[in-house]
Amino acid sequence: MSTTDLLREHVRERYALAAQAASAGGCGCTDSGGCCGNVGCEGEEGGFGETLYSVDQLTRVPRAATLASLGCGNPTAVADLNEGEVVLDLGSGGGIDVILSAKRVGPTGTAYGLDMTDEMLELARQNAQEAGVTNAHFLKGVIEEIPLPARSVDVVISNCVINLSVDKAAVLTEMARVLKPGGRVGVSDVVAEDRLTPAQRAERGSYVGCIAGALSRGEYIAGLVEAGFDDISVEFTHEVADGMHGAIVKAIRR
Repeated sequence: MSTTDLLREHVRERYALAAQAASAGGCGCTDSGGCCGNVGCEGEEGGFGETLYSVDQLTRVPRAATLASLGCGNPTAVADLNEGEVVLDLGSGGGIDVILSAKRVGPTGTAYGLDMTDEMLELARQNAQEAGVTNAHFLKGVIEEIPLPARSVDVVISNCVINLSVDKAAVLTEMARVLKPGGRVGVSDVVAEDRLTPAQRAERGSYVGCIAGALSRGEYIAGLVEAGFDDISVEFTHEVADGMHGAIVKAIRR
């Protein structure tokens, strides 16, 4: 098995365990560095758990969805979703952002969630059913090869997942492919300051913990430009390790 395959399998195994824990009513992630932050257990006090969901949003989704929410921000708060739009969540986990997006776009819109982990997909489908959401659809696959047609999506969101990808250039290219011209990106992710080398990022945390694999701000912007995006912004929101930040990434498809 190649290094790339090993990394992807390590991520899949860790988040499968998180889904199982959340399904049983426990924290989706408890050990330090084991995964991204856990909103259901850290709330607003955790390093990754800052600037996440309002109390009103959390009351609109099943508890298991919050326990399995291992993000670093709230992409639904920055994506400016509108009635009737088609939204795609990359690495949808337990479904919290898909459920919230489905409610925002309403019955004339559609929210897709893409995840590679069977356990997360099963949990997400259960959560959507419990939430009474009928316009949410969960797809199995990797974010480097999105199983949707070109120009079929209005908005791409993601919550602390792109940093886990083994081929981030492919993810950005795929985002551009599935977005309609003028479609937009509203992503929460962990991003490094440009001063940090890849080795220095790895010193600050694990790959599966959303630190070692993070892009720098400059790398993110260059990758989005190359993939076909304009009006790009990468805004740091809170520090999660020395020189590493939760960030809001926005861009418009050319």
